[in-house]
Amino acid sequence: MKNLLLMGCALLATCVTLEEVNAAEPGWSPVIVATGAYRQQLEKTPMVRRPYRPFHFYGNTVRRMHYRGTPVPTPRDLLTTGLFPLLARDR
Repeated sequence: MKNLLLMGCALLATCVTLEEVNAAEPGWSPVIVATGAYRQQLEKTPMVRRPYRPFHFYGNTVRRMHYRGTPVPTPRDLLTTGLFPLLARDR
């Protein structure tokens, strides 16, 4: 029973941590509401080349479809856009 549980945990950890990501895929920006020069830079950048941003559901979905072929966020995406940005913002 221990071996089965250990194998299940290993399989789950592998599935959660392994992601197929294109090297050209943009990273995450912690900025939720862009202002000033950063906003102007984002407006001039095509949507698929902009960084992922928390709570920007439409743009993030378009980028996931472009780079990954699926609109479904990965577990890492959920951690990045969920509670973590709000906790980091208070610091």
